Amino acid sequence: MYDKSLISDSLENIEQSLNDILEWTTDVRSVNDFLLSPSGMILLNAVCMKLFAIGEELKSIDKRTDNQLFPQYPTIDWKEAMKMRDLIAHHYFDINAEIVFSTLQHDIRPLLQTVKQIRLDLI
Repeated sequence: MYDKSLISDSLENIEQSLNDILEWTTDVRSVNDFLLSPSGMILLNAVCMKLFAIGEELKSIDKRTDNQLFPQYPTIDWKEAMKMRDLIAHHYFDINAEIVFSTLQHDIRPLLQTVKQIRLDLI
């Protein structure tokens, strides 16, 4: 069995990072909002670092729970979320801003809702 409070703390870190991403990107309407200005590039880099941290934390949780927690929440493609960390870590200079933008548009809010649900379920 795993330490639920430790897992909950990790999920809280993920939740905060997801909220940061949503707050920081409220004005991002297209991939060009990242690419066409120095401040957009700084924002892209900041979002990537948060995605890296989220992926790292997901991998840690998966390991600590013996790969048993995340399969209970199949609406999220956990392997892809964790692979985002690997993509950023190993191909940082080749990161495709369109992939990051797509992640913002399609994956951040569902992941946030699921993380919140898991935290509630751990109580």
